[in-house]
Formats: sequence, C-alpha cells, structure tokens
Amino acid sequence: MSRVDEQGRPEPPVAGDEVSTLLGFLDFHRATLEWKCDGLGADDLAITIGPSTMTLGGLLTHLAFVEDHWFSFHLLGQPRCAPWDAVDWRSNRDGDWTRAAEHDPDEVRAMWRDAVARSRRIVDQALAAGGLDTPCARPWSDGTTPTLRWVLVHMVEEYSRHNGHADLLREAIDGSVGE
Repeated sequence: MSRVDEQGRPEPPVAGDEVSTLLGFLDFHRATLEWKCDGLGADDLAITIGPSTMTLGGLLTHLAFVEDHWFSFHLLGQPRCAPWDAVDWRSNRDGDWTRAAEHDPDEVRAMWRDAVARSRRIVDQALAAGGLDTPCARPWSDGTTPTLRWVLVHMVEEYSRHNGHADLLREAIDGSVGE
C-alpha cells in the first residue's frame, strides 16, 4: 500500500526493491510537477522570472517531450510521435519548451499526462520482457546503448532538476512554497 503525502503525491517505498524504488521516486517527482502547476491558468503558466524564458507551461511540454523521447523514441526505437514529429528542430531547438504557448492550459496538462501514461505502459512492457537490463532499441550516436535502469534514473534526475525550477516559478506566481 502506497502512502500519499498532504499534496496528494505518492510516497516512494522506504524498503522496496529496485524497480519499485525507481518507479516510486519517478512517480513522486511527476506528482510534484503536477502539484506545482495545479490550478494555474494560461497567464500563470506563461510567467517568467528575470532574463529566463522558462515557464511552468514550458516545463510541462518539455517534460512531455522528454517522456516520449526516452521511453518511446529511445527505449522502443519508435519514430517521433505527435506533436514532436511536426517540430522543425533545426529552426526551433526549443520546440518542446515553446509548445505550451500554442495551447490552453488543459491541453498542455493533457499533453503531459498522456505522455506519462504512454511511458508507464512502455515501462511495464519492458519490465515484463527483460527487466531493468532491457537495452534501448535506439542507441546513442556514439553507439552506446543505455538500459531501462539508466533511463529511469535519468528521468528521476530530469524531474528533480526541473522541480527546483517549478518551485521558483510557482513562488513568483502566487507565493506558494513547499518542497
């Protein structure tokens, strides 16, 4: 039975095996981002701080891209899925960050939630097929082939780093603070 904290985030297991610990921390950090973006409208999701162009909406679309990039594109070896297959990455290297400005908040949240749901299904399939040692179908350009274990740890790192940004952005928007 998973514990849930006062913000509704699932607590990672304190004595779980490797898989449940990795997935527990990833789901905790996904829930943290969702909490930081909860209840905000389009104007709030577009707020920046100082010279940075980073926004909470941009974080949501960036992390939707990152979910698809690591789980669908690298782990499964699938081609880029919509909407990422339509981005002209040469002219807009930040296409994942800027996508939020083109959509209303509900669409941005749905884009991120759909990517997370796809990732969860892919992880379940990979775990059933080969466990954490499942190699990515698409190696890196240098030929290195990370495993599902590496991808999960990287995703925990990716969310952890960006949740720090989300903390600062949310505090600037309405003063909300919290871990």
